Order: sequence, then C-alpha cells, then structure tokens
Amino acid sequence: MFFHSTMEDIQNQPDERNIPIDRVGVKRLSYPITVLDKFRGRQETVAEIEMTVDLPHRFRGTHMSRFVEILEKHRSEITLFTIGKILREIRKALNARCASMSADFPYFIEKTAPVSGAKSLMRYDCRFSGTFSKSEDFVLTVTVPVTTLCPCSKAISKRSAHNQRSLVTVSAKFAKFLWIEDLVRMVEESASAEVFTLLKRIDEKFLTERAYGRPRFAEDLVREVAQRLEQTTEVVWFSVAVESIESIHAHSAYAFLKREKVSQTKLSQDKKKTPLPFNSNT
Repeated sequence: MFFHSTMEDIQNQPDERNIPIDRVGVKRLSYPITVLDKFRGRQETVAEIEMTVDLPHRFRGTHMSRFVEILEKHRSEITLFTIGKILREIRKALNARCASMSADFPYFIEKTAPVSGAKSLMRYDCRFSGTFSKSEDFVLTVTVPVTTLCPCSKAISKRSAHNQRSLVTVSAKFAKFLWIEDLVRMVEESASAEVFTLLKRIDEKFLTERAYGRPRFAEDLVREVAQRLEQTTEVVWFSVAVESIESIHAHSAYAFLKREKVSQTKLSQDKKKTPLPFNSNT
C-alpha cells in the first residue's frame, strides 16, 4: 500500500531550462454556475471554465488537481461575487503571483414579441473573466445577436434592401454592478431590429418594417452602442465588436473599438468607495 506522504511530487521538481511560463492550468472544464438574474434573482447554467496561474522558471509543473479542488469547494456559489475569492485561493494554494479565471456560459432572457406578445427565451453567450495579481481586474462580456439592414442597399434599390444577422460583442469593466440584461438592452436598442426566438406573422411584419426604417452599417452600430456605454456611469472601460454576417456578400463586415473612460488611479479609488465583485465577501 502506498501513502500520499510517500509519493514523489514530480511537479515540484526543479527545472534547469530557466524558462518561466506565463499561464498554466486547466481549461474546457464544464461546471455548473449560478448567475445573478435581474428579474428572477438567480439563474442556473453550465459554464466552460478556464483557470490558470503563472509558473516560475524553477518549477517543472503545477498541481492541476488543486484548481478543481478549489472550484469544487465553491460548488453552488460560483457567481460574479465569488470569482475574486476563488482567484485569491488559487493564487495562495499554488504560490503564484498571478491567477486568472474565465467562465463562458449561455444566459437566457425571456422576451416578449413586439405585437403578438408571445413570450420565449432568448440565448445570449456570456463570459466572466478575472485576473488577480497586484490588483484585481474583472470583465463582463456579452454577445448579442441583432438584425441590421444595409443603408447603401436601401438607398440604391427600387424595392427592399438586404439585411443580415449581426453579432455584437460588448466587454465592460465597471465601478458599480452592471446587469447582463442592461448590456443586452443597450445593444438591441442600437440595432435595426431585435432578434426573437418566437414570432408570429404580425411580429415579422413589424420587425421587417422597423429594420427598413433604421438602416445600420457595422460602423453605425458600433458607434451607437459606444455612445450608450459612454453615457453609462457604471462602466469605466469597454470594447464593442460588430460582425455582420452578410446575406449577399461572401464575407462578413466588421467594426471594433475600445475606450477607457477613467484612469486606473480613479478606478482604484472608486473600487474602495464601491466594492466590486472581487472585493466582496459574499
């Protein structure tokens, strides 16, 4: 019989190549998490998780099992407010200078069709990502599908205009709590029209005509979303990417921008005044 105390720890063996590694850990780990829901309190979903630390040059490897042990310890409480706590534990357990974690997950919002009132769930792909080293950094990312109608096509065509599904990906850092639902609403209100899971014919007519009256290039849409984020006081940094999956072109149209609204010094001061998820003991 072998006892744990007598087993050789290969990971802690010295490495003579003198090459530090920026990130080592686990990824593609499927795990249940809880997400705060603006209208229903909490929403259970399943995330694909990645957890990493830096590895000094003197060590051959890291202890992969410790990542999962810490995650398992926080089962049923992996929320926006506990990622910071998890990162601190990872950093301490693995003697690392920097710990990172991301969770990619589907999030569902109930939507009501504009005319018929038919209700259905709409999926949005989201990500929580955090890094903890000398300071804490947290980013919320949401991808929102919308409809865009081409302004050029509308201007040059005698009848109709081509439109397409567009994917808008917004990432944000914030000084005060920001709801996923609020980011989604900013994007949908900026587009030619929203996308729904369930529509009746009367809704299709309404949305088709709405899109025709609100043409948007990818450039228009990225600016519209940015303008709303600039006016959102909770947001201190953001990026917006728009990919329009063209219906008559053999390529996508793309636009991207990012903005920092306050200095890092100001952000640190705001964190002390208003606790962020990483500073919470929840």
